[in-house]
This record gives sequence, structure tokens and C-alpha cells, in this order.
Amino acid sequence: MDYGICNLSIIPLRLDPSDSSEMVSQVLLGEHFKVLEIRNKWSKIRLAFDNYEGWLDNKQFLLISETDYHTLENTPLFIANDLINFSENQQNMLTHVLIGSHLPFYKQGTFCIGEERFLIEGEVKTKQQPKEKLITTALQFLNSPYLWGGKSPIGIDCSGLTQLVYKLNGYALKRDAKDQATQGEVLSFIEESEPGDLAFFDNEEGTIIHVGIMMADNYIIHAHGKVRIDRLDHLGIYNVDTKRHTHKLRVIKKII
Repeated sequence: MDYGICNLSIIPLRLDPSDSSEMVSQVLLGEHFKVLEIRNKWSKIRLAFDNYEGWLDNKQFLLISETDYHTLENTPLFIANDLINFSENQQNMLTHVLIGSHLPFYKQGTFCIGEERFLIEGEVKTKQQPKEKLITTALQFLNSPYLWGGKSPIGIDCSGLTQLVYKLNGYALKRDAKDQATQGEVLSFIEESEPGDLAFFDNEEGTIIHVGIMMADNYIIHAHGKVRIDRLDHLGIYNVDTKRHTHKLRVIKKII
């Protein structure tokens, strides 16, 4: 088994080993993973954080030792909390650090990827936060453009938003909406929900295709065209701009 880590700001994780293949997710700086298969130009990987699988360009990550991988698995996760920041290596080269990036082997304003040590300033999170912090975190992403497979303020999808908001507050969600819907406790009524609970929406075939974060007074924040706030009723999401329902409510889950 080989192991790797992302040493660039953000890279695409693809469905198949091709630049033209669908981007199913992204890998942020410092995220580590198992390398399941290595080909000439591509590697199939499984992310440690959420077990999500896909293909990475071999030029866009760094192989690490099994020892480093297991050390990272058994040490607290330090996460960058500024929307966009910079790190600086010993050659004074800058790397963009996006919110939600991992800071491996973090200590006193430095982190390490492979043999390189980086300096970074700004807020770093490592502990679980109270549930009420979820909405404050989500509001940082307002107006971020929708991007299928995205998980950064530069472009994000619905489940990327919910996963990132929860991760920044110390909680692990799976990557896709249909898988996140398997987590937590079902609520029978909208009125039982609290800010921070997740609402899931399905299509005509009954497949979960969308997720958003409940707010107070039956509002919801979700990624649809952009990260936006809309109303939620028993039918689903009511778009406040178009004055019509856009997503059919399936279930509300209490995760924490």
C-alpha cells in the first residue's frame, strides 16, 4: 500500500483517470490518503477523512511514508480557518491555503508536508465547537459560486458546503448528500429542527440529490447556483427570488 498527501492548494479528484473526466470532488492542501492503484499518469486514492475515492494526477500530490500516514491518523486534525490565506516555505515561496485545508504536524504557526516546513499565520481550528457555531461558519460562504464537486469558497457544491461547515466545527460528514443522509437522527417535523440540522431533498425516483443547513425561522442555507438563503416549508425549498419551489423535501436529520 502507498500513501500520499496533497501539497498544492486544491486539486481535482476525478471519476476516471483522465483530465476530461468528471470532477467528483476536490482535495485540499494537507489532506492525506491511501493510494489504491498507480498508473502511468494517474493514481486512484481513498481520502482518509471521509473514505471518498477518485483519481488524481500523479503530478499533483506527494507520496509519504506509511509511518507519516498513520501518525496523521492518530493525531488531532488542525484546520485552516481563514477563507484564503498563504503559507511560506523555507525558500520564501508562497502557497494559497484555503479554508478547510489540513495543516499536518502543526506546531506554533508551522506545518510540515513531506520534508518541507511551512510558516502560516491566521486562525487554526482543532476542537469541536458548539452547534450554534455551524450557522456562523456557513454564512462565510454566502454567494460562493456553485461548482459540481467543489469544496472551497471559490466553488462549492451542496454537500461540499455541509461537509466543510461541519468539519470546520470538529464534526465529520460523508462527502455526498445521499451518504450524509445515512448519518444522524431522523426528525419527524420541521418544527423539531434546530439551526445546524441538515435537510435532504430527493428527485422523482426518490434519490437524495440535495442537502442544506437549517437556520432559524424555517430558513435554509444551501448551494444552488451559489450559496444562498431560502425559505423551507413542508414541500421543500422555496426560492425567494423566483418565487417557486426548487427542491422537494425528503427528510431532516439531526447530526449533533
